[in-house]
Order: sequence, then structure tokens, then C-alpha cells
Amino acid sequence: MTHKHFQGKYEVELKFCLHSKSEFLTTLSRIPHEVMLENNTENDWYFDRPGKTLEAEHKSVCIRTMEPSGIKLWIVKGPEPDRCEATNITDAANAMSMLKTMGFEVILKAQKTRSIYFVEEFHITVDSLEGIGDFAEFAIMTDDESKLSVYKDQLEALALRFGLTEAALQTKSYKQMFMEKGA
Repeated sequence: MTHKHFQGKYEVELKFCLHSKSEFLTTLSRIPHEVMLENNTENDWYFDRPGKTLEAEHKSVCIRTMEPSGIKLWIVKGPEPDRCEATNITDAANAMSMLKTMGFEVILKAQKTRSIYFVEEFHITVDSLEGIGDFAEFAIMTDDESKLSVYKDQLEALALRFGLTEAALQTKSYKQMFMEKGA
């Protein structure tokens, strides 16, 4: 198993609200897949400039730590909806300090429990957000912008194998959900 699943500057992602996480995982157990990690706790620190100018530009900056896997990421999303880049970092505290030195401030700290699975070239994350719900994200990353619509169709077909339809589609980001909840 390699991390080629997370390489590319574009991410095609479909997020679905799960009515039953256990039913979803039962369906997954019947499909050939690989496990990257299960039940990691992810802490996300979202940063913006005073006046929320990044938000106004449809951009997001996040430092993420994952335990017990020990993965630490610097994630930038936007301005296009499918634009997403992430890089591994070794010192999350230092990265956050650097952002603060440059004038950024933490606008949200959020936590979730995440499991990541690979089905063919796609990755599926199963997330639990306390007080918000359980979700499954079907995604693929690529540098080839011309493949975005093809991948979207393929992800929709994969989601259907789990009984997930447009009715369960969630278009809000986790950041938006946490902000609305007042986290």
C-alpha cells in the first residue's frame, strides 16, 4: 500500500451522511479493500488572517495531527472547489507557530475520528464527528484536471454500491459544519 492515493493538486470528493455506520462497514467488508488506518483521532487547526480574508477568497489552511498513526499534515484547499494540496510535516506545533508569526490566527479547532480504506484507485474515509454525525467520503486525487468529471461519475457509481444516493450527499465541509455548530 502506498500513499499515491493522496498525490495530486485536485481532489474529487463526494461526502455522504451515513444513517448507519455499522451497515456501511458491513458493506465495505464484502468489497475487496485495503485498510490504511482505523479509528484515528484527527485534530484540525484552521487558520485565517484577521478579517477572514482567506475565507473570502474561498481558501482554507489547516494543520492536522492524527493519532495513533502519528501523521501530521499541512493542508491547503481552494480557491477552486476541487483544489486541495497536502504535505507531510514533522512538527505541527512549529508549523502552527510559523503561521501565527505570519499573522494568521486559529479560527477553529475541530476533532473527528477517521478510518481510511482503499478500494481500487479510490480512497474512502469514514468519519465520526461528535454532535454532528457519521460520514463517508469517496475521493481520488489527481493532477489531471481533465479527469475530474470522469472520476466524479466513477465515485458516484462506487457510492451506489453502498446504497448511497444523492439524497444522502452532504455539500458542506466539516469546517462549515463545526462553525455552524459553534465549535
